[in-house]
Amino acid sequence: MDMAFLGDLLTSVADRGRALIGFERFAGRNRPIDRLCEDLLSGRGEASGMALAQAVLNAWEGLDREGRQAFFMMLQERFGPDQERLGKAIEAYRKEPSTAAIAALHFASEPRRQELLRRLNLAPDGTHVLVRMREALFEAMEAEPELKAVDSDFRHLFGSWFNRGFLVLRRIDWRSPANVLEKIIRYEAVHEIQGWDDLRRRLEPADRRCFAFFHPQLVDEPLIFVEVALTGAIPHSIGELLSGEREVLSAQAATTAVFYSISNCQEGLRGISFGNFLIKQVAEDLKRELPGLDTFVTLSPVPGFARWLDGIIADPGDFHLSNEERSELARPASETGLLDDPAKARRDKLLGQMAAQYLLRARTASGRVIDPVARFHLGNGARLERINVGGNLSARGLREAHGVMVNYRYELGDIETNHEAFATRNTVVASSGVRKLLRPAAN
Repeated sequence: MDMAFLGDLLTSVADRGRALIGFERFAGRNRPIDRLCEDLLSGRGEASGMALAQAVLNAWEGLDREGRQAFFMMLQERFGPDQERLGKAIEAYRKEPSTAAIAALHFASEPRRQELLRRLNLAPDGTHVLVRMREALFEAMEAEPELKAVDSDFRHLFGSWFNRGFLVLRRIDWRSPANVLEKIIRYEAVHEIQGWDDLRRRLEPADRRCFAFFHPQLVDEPLIFVEVALTGAIPHSIGELLSGEREVLSAQAATTAVFYSISNCQEGLRGISFGNFLIKQVAEDLKRELPGLDTFVTLSPVPGFARWLDGIIADPGDFHLSNEERSELARPASETGLLDDPAKARRDKLLGQMAAQYLLRARTASGRVIDPVARFHLGNGARLERINVGGNLSARGLREAHGVMVNYRYELGDIETNHEAFATRNTVVASSGVRKLLRPAAN
């Protein structure tokens, strides 16, 4: 069904609902948002329910920062589980823990705000507004951590509404609608796009691809997108992929697909995972389109490396780091360009060793791999293939990772095994080349 037609249809139904309930009187200025929410939950008909949902969302969008904070606190305090119903369900379960009693207890324990959010989603453009609402909730949680319970309800519902079965994969190219292209420029979070000419260099050549997931309720709003370079070998640096002077390769001659930038577009969907599905489906689609592709890798940032390394320099702990090595690692990035070739080679070797230590052995207090990008790709079943010192010499790359980038390799036949090793044992599957970089721990 055409999405514009569907939107018009929903708006028409909502308009009919307004007429049925006397909307101007019912949702006038003196009708507080909490009463509108209670009315929405009271079980009116579907058309009037859509109109009421629209009234609540309109009222919410008119709130200032303090008003939105109060709205979220209202959801927390007044729209939790129905205590009377829950108490009866608990008592019934204690008397007879039957399947029916368990089901009744399950439904009684659900916060009322979950059903409220479901009904708000009935409004035209309701999904979009609810995504923005969760963005505001993140800010509210900074002042009121107890609002995490409200966020849990958003996350639970979004996990259902945005599951893989509802997502549509679309290729983005230079002929895509301008409003979509503008959002690709705006949302690029890894390697900033320097205007329309730069975007064209990433989309138009035969050896470039871009794919995004869309949701039927968020027309022309990408949820996440990935930029892909088709190459003849695994790249060492982002510069060789983004250079405006590179030689364009024909798609049929490519042997390697490089996922070099993955960007989430909707802050309100933080924590709802799309990237694992995206990479795997794009890899499968590219393989069908270009059978000559036999290597699928990323060229990924290592955003936590510099911060971790600063801690090691301050306190080496179990590392064999001489004072000279600590001084070298602490050298400002602005000075590294002045090093002669032997000194640069020594520094690069040392950085590679420390990056291997960071990715293979460094853990959080809870035992997780520290680097968030590593967790993402290793959790998806990739292998840590290669560490590239000097892979990103931009200001951001030097600031976050001393210029280090990483290749994660997706062997389609090994993804499930690698994922299982990481998920169950926190094992980092890595190539022998990466493992050889590890320095021995101190005794």
